[in-house]
Formats: sequence, C-alpha cells, structure tokens
Amino acid sequence: MLLSEQSYKKIDREIAKFPADQKQSAVMAALAIAQDEAGWLAPELLQDIASYLGMPAIAVQEVATFYNMYNLKPVGKNKITVCTNLPCALSGGERAAHYLKQKLGIDYKETTSDDQFTLLEGECMGACGDAPVMIVNNKRMCSHMSNDRIDTLLEELKK
Repeated sequence: MLLSEQSYKKIDREIAKFPADQKQSAVMAALAIAQDEAGWLAPELLQDIASYLGMPAIAVQEVATFYNMYNLKPVGKNKITVCTNLPCALSGGERAAHYLKQKLGIDYKETTSDDQFTLLEGECMGACGDAPVMIVNNKRMCSHMSNDRIDTLLEELKK
C-alpha cells in the first residue's frame, strides 16, 4: 500500500457508490485521490490502484493517460492548464498563454526551476463565454484572465 490509510478510506467511499461487482468504476476518483496525496501518478502507484480495484494495470494506465488532469510525471506545486481550444484561443487564450509563458519563463509541459508552476495546454473546459479560461490544480477555474488577473493569480499562488 503506497497511500495513507485516509486516502484508501476515501477510495473505499467512492467504491461504495457502485455495485460490488463494479468497483473498477471508481478508477477516476481513485486516481484523483492518489494524485492529491502523491502529487503525481508514478507507475507503481497506478499498479497499486489497479490491485486495489481488482482491475488490470493497463486499464488504469489507459484512464490515466487519456485524461489530462492526471499527472504521469512530477509537476510544480501549482499546475496551470490554459484552454487553447478554438473558441478560447480566438477569445484571448493564446494571448493569455503567451503572457504566462513570459511571466514564468517556461513553455507548455515545463515546470519552473523552483518547482512552483507547471504550465499545460488544455482542451475545452466548458466555459467558452468566459475566455480566456484556466484551471489551477484541476480544481479551480479562472475566467476572463487578463494580464492583470494573471498577475494577481500568480502572486496569490506564490504565497
């Protein structure tokens, strides 16, 4: 067991939401819980989740590699995902991404040298009318991200 007892209890609560013979249905929640604790999903952690859910490791890996909210390598303390799908790109997403790249001194799929920030490109986040849109650490959506709002967000996250 690679996670804390508390994390396995959280996974058990997710498993309980499904019929007993379908506990693999909790795989996405289990991956999110594991990532919240470990910061990223190392191969041995994917294997552990597979064993815990009674499913093939390759099936867990398929889920983890399909969705971009799962980190398959270490990331910074703050992961910022910028929506670059066409509506957002045309409504300031590309500008916002360019500004973030300049401010952080990194490109997509890179992490700052102090391990504070990782910058990623993301697909539609379902908020096209709020562009440019970013998601911080898979949990917080930030809308209408002007340069000033980006500056404020970065300062807040550095604390």
